[in-house]
Amino acid sequence: MIGADHPSLTGHFPDNPIVPGVVILEEVMRAFEDWRPESRVVGMPVVKFLAPLRPGQPFTIRFVESGGRGVRFECVRDDGQTLAQGCLTVAHVED
Repeated sequence: MIGADHPSLTGHFPDNPIVPGVVILEEVMRAFEDWRPESRVVGMPVVKFLAPLRPGQPFTIRFVESGGRGVRFECVRDDGQTLAQGCLTVAHVED
């Protein structure tokens, strides 16, 4: 959930705030790092934004490995609406 006090929201559609896509993608990156700490994201070749996210609106991030160096992701609001989806290119972090 992105709080209404997030600094990116200032001026981003005043009186009708929408969370910027880049903020959602930052959350995807953090969630991926928690899910697969031995890997890192090296690219996002495909991203689609399908619905708006309002400040304070909860959402879930899901990951599905798609073979090789690819991982698909989907961000879904609590009402079931998919708000974003795409693919990550990942690399294994060397110890």
